[in-house]
Amino acid sequence: MRIIARSRIIEYYTAHADSRVALEEWYTKTKNAQWTCFDDIRQTFNSVDAIGNQHYVFNIRGNNYRLIVVIKFTISTVLIRFIGTHAEYDKIDAKNI
Repeated sequence: MRIIARSRIIEYYTAHADSRVALEEWYTKTKNAQWTCFDDIRQTFNSVDAIGNQHYVFNIRGNNYRLIVVIKFTISTVLIRFIGTHAEYDKIDAKNI
């Protein structure tokens, strides 16, 4: 999968060092994946949730952090929309971010 933009991940874990290993693991697994549907994502990450509008939420580092992405399966692209704590996630409209 093509991930846009890795710089957001690096920027986030630079400020939140405890998220680095988990975010890098997510990045590596996602980059190497060839997802064509939600079930494919589930085989890689069993805690992912589809929340509608092509948005998917990943629990990062034991659910301490949340990562929201938009996935375009037809062009194998993942667009990072949000990285934050669980508390920050609760304050946003995850389907429309």
